[in-house]
Amino acid sequence: MRVAPPDNHLARHARLRAELSAASLDTLLVTSLPNIAYLTGLFASTAALIVGSNGLHLIVDGRYLGSAQLRQRDLPGMQIVLVPPAGSFEETVAGELLAASNGRAGFEADHLTVRQHQDLAGRLARSGATTHLEGTQGLVERLRAVKDDWELATLKDAATRLSDAAKCIIPKALAGMAEREVAGIIEAQLRRVGFDKPAFDTIVAAGPNSAVPHYRAGGRRLSEGDLVVMDFGGMLDGYAVDLTRTITVGRPRERERQLLEQVAAAQAAAFAAIGIGKAATAVDAAARRALEGAGLGDAFSHGTGHGLGLEIHERPRVGRWRADLADEALQAGMVFTLEPGAYLAGWGGARIEDDVVVTSGGAEWLTDVPRLL
Repeated sequence: MRVAPPDNHLARHARLRAELSAASLDTLLVTSLPNIAYLTGLFASTAALIVGSNGLHLIVDGRYLGSAQLRQRDLPGMQIVLVPPAGSFEETVAGELLAASNGRAGFEADHLTVRQHQDLAGRLARSGATTHLEGTQGLVERLRAVKDDWELATLKDAATRLSDAAKCIIPKALAGMAEREVAGIIEAQLRRVGFDKPAFDTIVAAGPNSAVPHYRAGGRRLSEGDLVVMDFGGMLDGYAVDLTRTITVGRPRERERQLLEQVAAAQAAAFAAIGIGKAATAVDAAARRALEGAGLGDAFSHGTGHGLGLEIHERPRVGRWRADLADEALQAGMVFTLEPGAYLAGWGGARIEDDVVVTSGGAEWLTDVPRLL
């Protein structure tokens, strides 16, 4: 797996330290595995990272020692802390945090359970430490939302591969095939074009099943006249891309054709609304207005898009405005999906999804597959 060059990682560290300084924190305990991958290039199932003003402490067990040492060669300011064979991960984290922090230590409130927080606070208290634990939200995720040059190149490569896969897959969805057979073809094609794995469970939903937005491929066989939603994505070097097309089995009838055109128009309206400084919720509102104008407002039951990166769903959130969620202004380098849909229970539905990047001139499509098939 390729990882970002050292200079990109060092720039990420510098930006994060500026965030810590602004929040009056002297250290941050990072327990989100995607955030650890973003900051170090290490992809692990168990790890922790302590970021301080003078360096990074990467805590791993013996399974990841070799991989961590490879990353250390590129990031000499990072120390590796190995969990002792007879010790515990929690004990090691507490000890390192105690040594690294002498004031306010941040932790990722969204990624540390109540039990884990209580355990950590108890260990620090029993040691007589004066370190104060401060919950934080989104410090690293805000940085991840704006992709650097290496990430953009990776996502563009992945989107091109996904588009190529889609163009080969769609003609193979034939009458008589079961949904799960089509899903198998999709996942084999993803491997063929170079993806490490699917980004999520592939969706193939035919006929009435296409009215269920997150249906999973089952045993229903594609029949003449069916609408078929195919939603799939791949992971390339740790980064996710995502695409959906809705087809008809055989020539579309007027109702199916009209629905597909209305959903495509909603996606085009969302794309036109993208611009630096504009609210992410305004992009959703543009798609929603288009579907409401077509009498399909109630049939659009999810957000217009989601950020793409180390996770298949990350910032920015391109959804309805909500008073309890801070709105997010779009910035150049943000990558997200545009996936309006309309679902009519008992009959069928349609969704069209592509990946876009915000640029100084508005936006650019990353995926390139005909929308009306």
